[in-house]
Amino acid sequence: MTVELNISGMSCGHCEKAVKSALKSVAGVENAEVNLQQGTATVEGNADVQALIQAVTEEGYGATVRN
Repeated sequence: MTVELNISGMSCGHCEKAVKSALKSVAGVENAEVNLQQGTATVEGNADVQALIQAVTEEGYGATVRN
């Protein structure tokens, strides 16, 4: 399963790394890629979508599912 997220609040490479780390910490995530310029994240695995959003929110950024 692949989940695409819109990430808000990222402004630098540190932000990008923090979001990637938060996503990878969620159970079921096999891989996570974060694109600072596009403000997106692509997550592969069987993680719960709400858990992904919560992990990003707890880092201080916004996350919504891309349509």
